[in-house]
Order: sequence, then C-alpha cells, then structure tokens
Amino acid sequence: MVKPRIAADVFFLDRSSKRPLQTQIRETVIASILSKQALPGSVMPSSRKLAEHLGVARMTITLAFQELVDQGFLEAKSRSGYLVANTDAIPHQPRGADFDLTKCSNVWKKVLSENLAERRRIIKPKDWRSMPYPFVFGEMDSNIFKHTEWRECARQAMGKRDFDIMASNEATDDPLLVDYILARMLPRRGITANREQVLITVGAQNALWLATELLTRSPLKAVCENPGYPDTAQTLRWCGAEVTTVDVDQYGLPPNKIPQGTQAVFVTPSHHAPTGVTLSRERRIRLLEQARDHDFVIVEDDYEFEMSFIEPPSPALKAIDKDERVLYAGSFSKALFPGLRLGYLVGPEQVIAEARELRSMMLRHPPGHLQRTAAYFLGQGHYDLLIRDMRREFAKRRTAVIEALVGTSLELAGAAKFGGSSLWVKAPVGIDTENLALELLKVGVVIEIGAPFFSEQHKPNNFFRLGYSSIPFENIDEGIRRIVDMVSKLQN
Repeated sequence: MVKPRIAADVFFLDRSSKRPLQTQIRETVIASILSKQALPGSVMPSSRKLAEHLGVARMTITLAFQELVDQGFLEAKSRSGYLVANTDAIPHQPRGADFDLTKCSNVWKKVLSENLAERRRIIKPKDWRSMPYPFVFGEMDSNIFKHTEWRECARQAMGKRDFDIMASNEATDDPLLVDYILARMLPRRGITANREQVLITVGAQNALWLATELLTRSPLKAVCENPGYPDTAQTLRWCGAEVTTVDVDQYGLPPNKIPQGTQAVFVTPSHHAPTGVTLSRERRIRLLEQARDHDFVIVEDDYEFEMSFIEPPSPALKAIDKDERVLYAGSFSKALFPGLRLGYLVGPEQVIAEARELRSMMLRHPPGHLQRTAAYFLGQGHYDLLIRDMRREFAKRRTAVIEALVGTSLELAGAAKFGGSSLWVKAPVGIDTENLALELLKVGVVIEIGAPFFSEQHKPNNFFRLGYSSIPFENIDEGIRRIVDMVSKLQN
C-alpha cells in the first residue's frame, strides 16, 4: 500500500520569533501528529525539499527530525526517510471522539434541528466482504460483473469525441443514456415517454429525494408502506411532511386503508421492500382510481425488476397510469453496482422540468463520464449479458436458500414471485434479530435486521432480510445452518 506523504508546504517558520528554527520545525511536526493531520505511517517531506521550502540549511531539518526520532514521534526507515511512528509516545483518541454534537457551540445547537446520525437505517459492517457468509442486500458479486467490458467502455468515454460532454458543467443529461432508457428500459416496464419526461439522477435515492422536495413545498400528508423502505418515510418527515404508514399484506398496500386527505402515496408495487410482495392488479387499478377520485399523486419506486428469473415482473404502475398521477423512480445500481449511483425519474414534463431545476441547484447533474460509460455499457449489450448471468446465478442461490430453510425454525415470510435477490424471514417469537445479528457476526455471518423497516408504532423485532446477491453459492448451506444454530442457542 502506498504510504501518505506529508507536503512540505504545511511547514512554516516565524522569522520574527526568537525560538530556534529546529524547535519551530519540531513543534509543527508534533502539532500535526497530535491533531491527526499526520497519521502513523505517513512519510515526512525529504530534508532537501523541506530545506528548500523553508529556506534553511538541510542539516537543520535533519537534526530536528532526528530529535523527534529520539522522542518517539518519528522513525527512520532506510530508503523511505522519516515516517510518523506508531508508538505509545503518541496519544490516540478513541474512534468517534473527534465530533460530539453535545459539545457544539450554542450557535450550532440552535440551528441544527436534529442528529441525523441517530435515524433508523439499515447498517451492515464495513468489513462484510471479509465475512464468509454475507447475506447482505443490494451488493454486487464481483465474480459476475464484467470488469473488462466496463473498463473498455470507460476508456471510450474518456476519448476526445466524448470529452465535451464529460467536461461540460451544463445541467444536462447524457443523450445516449436517456435514449437507452427510453428505448430499452422503460418499454420493459410498459412505459412510454419522451426525452422531456426523463431526468437522470444520482441513484433512485436521489430521485425519491427530488420528488419529496417538490411535493413538500407546502405541508404534505403522505402515506408510506409498513413495513417499508425506511429512508422514504424519514426523508418525508425531514422535509416537513405528515406521514401515515399503512400495513402491507400478502397482496400489497390496501388502497382502502389510505386515509382521507392524503396528498401523496409512496409505494414499491412490483417488488415491495422488504417482503417482495407484488401489488395485485385489482389493487393497482383501485389505487389509481382513488388517486383520481381523491386527488392525490403516487411515487413509484421500481427497484430490481431486472432480476426476473422465475416469471416476468408485473408491468409498472406507471404503465397503466392514464391521468399522469405517477412519478416513477428507477435505478441501475442494483443491476450494475451500488457505487455507480445512477438512476432516473420519469413523470409529466412540467414536473420533470421542476425536478431538473431543483437538481441543478443541488448538484448540477450526475458526472458526465459515468453517464457516458454507463450508456456505452448498456448500448453495446454488456448490460444484457450481465443481467442474463445474474439471473442464472441468483436463481441457483435463491433455490439453495429456500431449500436450506425448509424444516428449520425460520419461516419464509416474503419472497418476490418473479425472483429478486433477497428473502424476508421471520424468526421464532422471542428472538430479537438485532441481538441475533450481533452474535452471528462472531461466526462470520451477516444478516440485515428487519426492525428499521417498520414504523415506530408497529415494530416487531423478529424479522430479518437474507440477501443472496453477493454470497458464494457453495457457502449458503453452511451460512443458513449457522443462523439456525444461533437461533436455537439464543432460545435456550
């Protein structure tokens, strides 16, 4: 690993001071180390470069560094120079001690509305890739992804012909990417649109945020699913909406449970998050009728429809919307890789025009190079081949997980009928899956607890989600066995 190198220009000398130059140099180094600007292993500037920068003799620098070695702050390495030492001479603050909201000045306490770090969210350990049994959701399997093809598309996008698009700061979307969405992605969902009805976003999360911001300019009464994607309800509340949650059953969101006065409904109709339930056609029609009769709009989060290896997914709700009451959010993150952060918002022209203006105030537009690289990857057929490979592999993994659950104390509580990349599981009564997840980490298993998906009023703690997009097929049986064994251990 390349060691970080400290730049010479962080050093300065006060020529008017009577303190010796060597002392000032040592104090600068020590201050950088204690403030964590210079971390253990960082390489100090060479004595020659630092002497030139400060206008002092090279020996002055060498003597100052050598004194710091004797004090334990630096160590000398052959052919590497002087490095920041990792010794007891340097006090270490505990992780997370750098920032404490309770110690903010009174000014900041008055203007900060709440601590967002405490919001309900789905958390997975940062080192989950090192775990042998990672049942995490929404992560890619690098063994399936077509790295060579992506790299070639990135190279093409860096070419001179495409440079103007990549380098532009205009609030625009890549026309090739928009054309692909119009010609290939939307027709697969039964949706027809034109260019002015599509906006490229930084993932589906950004699309949902833009929709929420537009809708909450006035006080908004919104409905979300319960259980449901936690960020949706929390984003609405953060933006000032009054949020009501409606319980989902085996047929999806019941339209007759939507309260009077609702102005917006946020749903995942084709693949409910997290149970995988599909909103029935009868309920879709009824939901759209209610939207017309009671004058509310619908925001549709249509994630992961590409993972349809059992049967074709149901057409999008947007596909049967005759009154332009549905805003549709889609994403490439689940099928390509989550770090790509490219999605799209589809809706009436005037709404997308407003969303485009709002986006331009926030971040102008998604990076041009990423847009063009994705456009080439999609347009040249690599995406279709990737989806084919993912469907084949995910079908095997899904079958393996379901078969491993048969006859155990774990109940399969939800699964997308068309495929998907995760299963919703119910543990026996009395099992707190937050505690279960912590214990499973000790034996190399990662699961996602279900509590964050539920509203605070209805918060069962014995559900969890099993993702199979990134766990090796051959590790599934043993991973499930360890989960079952841990559940049994916690019951006793």
